Amino acid sequence: MGSNDFITLFFLVAAVLIFLQLRSVLGRRTGNEKPPVDPYSPRDVAKNPGGADDSKVVTLPRRDVGDDDQRYADIDSIARPDTSLNASLRALVKADPNFRPKEFLNGAKMAYEMIVMAFADGDRKSLKNLLSKDVYEGFDAAISEREAKGEVVKSTFVGINKADINQVVMKDNEAQVTVRIVSQLISATFDKAGTLVDGDQENVAEVTDIWTFARDIGARDPNWKLIATESEQ
Repeated sequence: MGSNDFITLFFLVAAVLIFLQLRSVLGRRTGNEKPPVDPYSPRDVAKNPGGADDSKVVTLPRRDVGDDDQRYADIDSIARPDTSLNASLRALVKADPNFRPKEFLNGAKMAYEMIVMAFADGDRKSLKNLLSKDVYEGFDAAISEREAKGEVVKSTFVGINKADINQVVMKDNEAQVTVRIVSQLISATFDKAGTLVDGDQENVAEVTDIWTFARDIGARDPNWKLIATESEQ
């Protein structure tokens, strides 16, 4: 056998061994494999044995039996059972079963930070999505006055020390929830020459605000909007 024939035979044997090795590792296709997962496909599409269009059938989340008990337990942890605040929170949960007191407070704290920083930055677009028409007009006027003077606000949001629900009012189909928020901010206002005209650019200030959020509980829109602001002296 010549050298060329030996080399050809060597590579042929090597190719067969590699094929057998891959076959043992990867396995055979039997036709029963699960289709590849599409990470962008809906996760909650129900199976429809009747042959209807599965893409139009969505499995809705079930409400667990203990959900109501948990909501009322959350209310009792926020307001004493023998208070008018507790009663008004229970009335709100009864009118709007999707209302979660603790989730609302977490959302209110996030909205507070977003609004405070958007106002400092003069971000009207963000404010418009979070404020009622009347409150937005007040914020917009303050920003315009600041811009006319050439003033710039530099703020750092340090955090929220405490947030409590103070009052709940139902007006027709509108729920109004008032929250007392104690936060820490570093805020300083400079004129066009760069001179400090208000606030402190180094020290942290504690600020207490009383904000009222409202939502039409009969509407599909789940978002709350800020309808009133007040600073506690």
